[in-house]
Amino acid sequence: MLNTTDEHTNSSYEVSYPASLVGMSAALASLNTFLSITATLGNVLILIALNKVTSICPPTKLLFRCLAVTDLCVGLITQPLFTVTLLTSFNVHRYVFLIPVVSSLVLCGVSLLTSTAISVDRLLALSLLRYRHVVTLRRVRALIISFWFLIGALVGCLFIFSLNISAIVYAVVMLISLLVSAISYAKIYFRLRHQLLHVQGHVHQRQQLPPNGVVPTALNVARYKKTVSAITWVQLGLFACYSPFCATLVLPHLFEFLDANVSYFFVCLPFLNSSLNPILYCWKIREVKQAVKDTIRQLNCCCGPN
Repeated sequence: MLNTTDEHTNSSYEVSYPASLVGMSAALASLNTFLSITATLGNVLILIALNKVTSICPPTKLLFRCLAVTDLCVGLITQPLFTVTLLTSFNVHRYVFLIPVVSSLVLCGVSLLTSTAISVDRLLALSLLRYRHVVTLRRVRALIISFWFLIGALVGCLFIFSLNISAIVYAVVMLISLLVSAISYAKIYFRLRHQLLHVQGHVHQRQQLPPNGVVPTALNVARYKKTVSAITWVQLGLFACYSPFCATLVLPHLFEFLDANVSYFFVCLPFLNSSLNPILYCWKIREVKQAVKDTIRQLNCCCGPN
């Protein structure tokens, strides 16, 4: 139990900071500063663009907005505070240290769950005939609220109950989200592939007829390849950013076998996803991409010389 009479214990919270991390802390602080700027600017542009786009159905747009807001908060709150703790070698007041820890666990957790919900939403939009009747704005709102309550409860348990057990439960939820996302994107891939082969089969049967369907088929092939490419990058981004961090939570002794620099780099990886999401998700949507370009063009005109 902590000695409450120790003034130093009450005023600061010291974390073991190996000498090998002294040089790495500056590099990680610089990386987090850069990612904080990119996450903030990228997600602000996406939020502005989503307000201009009317072709996306409201439930899907709400999921994109939730994702952009959580990633924006990571860039505005979590990463700057984490940078401060890096530059001060973690010798800060205990509550100042806990703020980036709690905010990163909550925001990154909600961001990952929302990304998973988007993957399931895209699968339902592709395969469900009654999609607009099943996926409603009211149900999506309830789903997002449940994400915040679930992650908030898990993070709260980290500081109330057993740290190891709560960390494992949190990591398992994250890994399940990654698995659901992977399965959803795999089903999207095979469904699109099946549709493409089906269309090509019909075209092959009509080779002797006027090529009325040749151009649409070419467009379908190009769209298929672009969609598959987007799916690949999205899944690689999710796994690259979250899998190492989840592994360190499930296997806390992993830190003992890894270099200290590598271990702390794993902790910073989920922050990277907040900068990647605007590109991997929203910028793959043609309407949103055009809205972002228009916004940047308007800003250049306002800030440029008269």
